[in-house]
Amino acid sequence: MSEVSCPRCGKSVAELQNLDPGIIAKLGEEGKGESLPSQVCASCYAQLAGSVARGSVLMMREKAKEQKRLMLWKSRVNLIKKARQCMNDKMFSDAAVAYEKYLRVLEVVFDAKPGDLSPEHFKDSARTQELTIVASVYWDLLRIYDTSERYGERQGQSAQKLANFLKFTPILPDIVRKAEVFLKTAKNPAMIKQFLKLANDDKGRCFIATAAFESNLAPEVRFLCQFRDQFLRKHLAGNIFIFLYYKFSPPIARILDKSPRLKPAVRGILRRIISFLAARQ
Repeated sequence: MSEVSCPRCGKSVAELQNLDPGIIAKLGEEGKGESLPSQVCASCYAQLAGSVARGSVLMMREKAKEQKRLMLWKSRVNLIKKARQCMNDKMFSDAAVAYEKYLRVLEVVFDAKPGDLSPEHFKDSARTQELTIVASVYWDLLRIYDTSERYGERQGQSAQKLANFLKFTPILPDIVRKAEVFLKTAKNPAMIKQFLKLANDDKGRCFIATAAFESNLAPEVRFLCQFRDQFLRKHLAGNIFIFLYYKFSPPIARILDKSPRLKPAVRGILRRIISFLAARQ
């Protein structure tokens, strides 16, 4: 019996097998089927068929993983609702459980390790508005964990996370005021003081306009804050700009604080920007 050479591997075999069009199509989807011959030896056929099977399994797993993430992302709404209701009913332990589940959902969605959730995970998506919800969750957890000394470590973690997320949200001044009031009755006032220090340190450095005009009550600063809340926060691009501004403004603000002679020039630039924005409202 004469032998033929496999056009794929070059081996001499008794006969060749027709390569199934379905296999060729699957491999083509993966970018591997462009130069395949129509006939191959039995060994090559088994190898290619196995490759398609493994690829299909991996695709199915990835698809299932993405579907799970989507379901988890949607489930976070009910977890927040449950936690808020528990807070209203003074069922603080149940509220803490629901809040922790919510945070774990976000960690899974963003492929973050437990405890590693950060504002960075929200910067490149339409989920930037979730930052305010996350900050409010850590504020509630800070107060819940104040009920017992055995939760001291968790309270400390909540204080740190709250300060990290809060500076990217419009509720920073409101939460700081609430924390100052809560400090008077807190069972662990040292932890609340720690949070206030972190929050006030960030608040003092994070805004170039505040550093330039030397007051967050200056009319120019108030206009920019209003523009941020009433316009920028309504758009994805605006939220990304806010995130980047809050991320990179602290070193610039510190430079202004150390070099007051630069402030008049920065104020002039900001006033031109404000005039431009005001003329188009």
